[in-house]
Amino acid sequence: MASVGVAQFHQVFFEESLEGLDAMESSLLALDEGGDSELVNTIFRAAHSIKGGSATFGFPEMAAFTHEAESLLDELRDGRRAIDGAIVELLLRTVDCLRGMFARAQSGQPLNNAEAESLREQMAAALGRQIEPKAPPSRRAGDHADAWRIDFRPHPGMLAGGNDPLRLFRELAALGELRVQPVLDRLPPLAALQPAECHLGWVLELRGQVPPDQISRDQIAAVFDWVEDECELTIAPLHVVADTPVPAVAAVPAGKPPAAAAVHSAESGSVRVSIDKIDGLIDLVGELVITQSMLDQFREEFDVAKLALLQQGLTQLARHTRELQESVMGVRMLPIGSVFNRFPRLVRDLTQKLGKQVKLELVGEQTELDKTVLEKIGDPLVHLVRNAIDHGLEMPDRRRAAGKSDTGALRLEAFHRGGNIVVEVSDDGAGLNREAIVAKALQRGLIASGDQLSDEQVAELIFQPGFSTAAVATDLSGRGVGMDVVRRNVSDLGGAVAIRSRPGHGTVFTITLPLTLAIIDGLTAAVGSEHYIVPLVSIIESVQARPEAVHRVTGGGELFRFRDEYLPVLRLHQLFGCAGAQAVIEEGLLIVVEGDGARAALLVDGLIGQQQAVVKSLEANYRRVGGISGATILADGSVALIVDVAGLIRLQSRSKAA
Repeated sequence: MASVGVAQFHQVFFEESLEGLDAMESSLLALDEGGDSELVNTIFRAAHSIKGGSATFGFPEMAAFTHEAESLLDELRDGRRAIDGAIVELLLRTVDCLRGMFARAQSGQPLNNAEAESLREQMAAALGRQIEPKAPPSRRAGDHADAWRIDFRPHPGMLAGGNDPLRLFRELAALGELRVQPVLDRLPPLAALQPAECHLGWVLELRGQVPPDQISRDQIAAVFDWVEDECELTIAPLHVVADTPVPAVAAVPAGKPPAAAAVHSAESGSVRVSIDKIDGLIDLVGELVITQSMLDQFREEFDVAKLALLQQGLTQLARHTRELQESVMGVRMLPIGSVFNRFPRLVRDLTQKLGKQVKLELVGEQTELDKTVLEKIGDPLVHLVRNAIDHGLEMPDRRRAAGKSDTGALRLEAFHRGGNIVVEVSDDGAGLNREAIVAKALQRGLIASGDQLSDEQVAELIFQPGFSTAAVATDLSGRGVGMDVVRRNVSDLGGAVAIRSRPGHGTVFTITLPLTLAIIDGLTAAVGSEHYIVPLVSIIESVQARPEAVHRVTGGGELFRFRDEYLPVLRLHQLFGCAGAQAVIEEGLLIVVEGDGARAALLVDGLIGQQQAVVKSLEANYRRVGGISGATILADGSVALIVDVAGLIRLQSRSKAA
């Protein structure tokens, strides 16, 4: 039998198993809140799949670890053990430990560690037995051989658990040359045959690929680890190799994992796509083929009489291209629920640690956004949720004193607004402490004692790097690391963060993000002979400046009075060296933009129009340019640069500081 390489399937196994762990965690949390017993079956099935896959794909330590969890779940499922908080907590820690095992497997590191061994012992103790300590690598006769005989007699009910003997044989075949001989002594008459039962046994001979290649007993036993309770198994060497030295493991240079690890460490670039989206793409491609056939008749010969038909074909081509673009972008769109699902566990752990009571509400889990944005929005949301629980929501006694219920409300909501997705994190806590924030800002020299700040300006102070009002630093807060990271990460995604708060009533953080990073909606502006695209998400308003609204300040700077605030004027032609641009502010146009919580006015010659821009990396094709986030190709083939509003404002701030 030819050897079957299973390493090629590792990544799929990792992805499916991590999804299984997510299902286990959410079901355990629901069980902890009084869910029905059907949740135990869901958890058991997920653990059983992970155990079987671990053994099949060559991770015996993970299979052995999951086997203990499966045994514990089996007792819960049969009613032999009551469901309580201690068991749920132990199983949640098991889920965390398995996630760590998968992370180590993907990076080619040893799977087991002290935490895994400790948890395995705790689960075994809960089952009323003790795990035998692992013996050091043995060199006794019979532990290694170049050929083995394996007597494998499954119990009749083994197939009912989803176990497949062929999977075991394929895994054995990966170790060497395998010969399989069925044993028919338990095969009943045809009339008594039960298709759901296993009536066969097997005698297997396993030999090294090129004798005297040796195979260890442990390697073979690991293959059967996941069915050890559902079969009779005997493993005996055909030719004993006495006093076989244990081969040394070759050292791996730092930063260079072994070849097998390279398979594990590859990031998943896959996206699960519904069949409806695929069918839609196929239909659109069919429509494009029809339109192409219509236009092909004009390739060889053009007749003016058929001009209307040509115009019709071009209109169809434009419509189908737009629909195809939307459908292809839809393939990359995933529901934000995959990010939201991590927060019930986070909230549970934090509330237990802090002694608070919090009810989490998730709204809009099916709201879709681009996979790239989805992968990067998780960390900012974690910061905001931790901040809301630690700083925003009060302890039960303080909530009672304020006339509130003991349980605080924390809400995560996602929805579409225009061409963007909006994610709001809101709580009904104490709100921002204006006095504490102002005092801290005065202490750090961020504001002067006579400054009169609005509530919005005070709220913006918490986004300053290193800003914290906590008196004592803990493992949850107080080090001033978090809110500035939130704003920077969101800004890197082309989004914005806003905050509003009412003392005694709570705080709402609003994150506005583009649906995708590949295509943006922008306003095309002319600056001399160049074109720049300003993302719509950053634009507040475009205005024609009146002379009395512009003020020159000492040092050469200019301020534009926009309603009741003064905004710095950024001349794009000076920043980017554009020749022939409009230098008189009153004769140009000012685009009022916002980024990183600050506003500015961009001076341009005029506006050309709104368009969708396909973003091309400037750094990959040229080099990084401050204040520019990318480039796009316009309809006439020319290149337009995409303005990074937050980057421009940072450049302006640094130039003022210098």
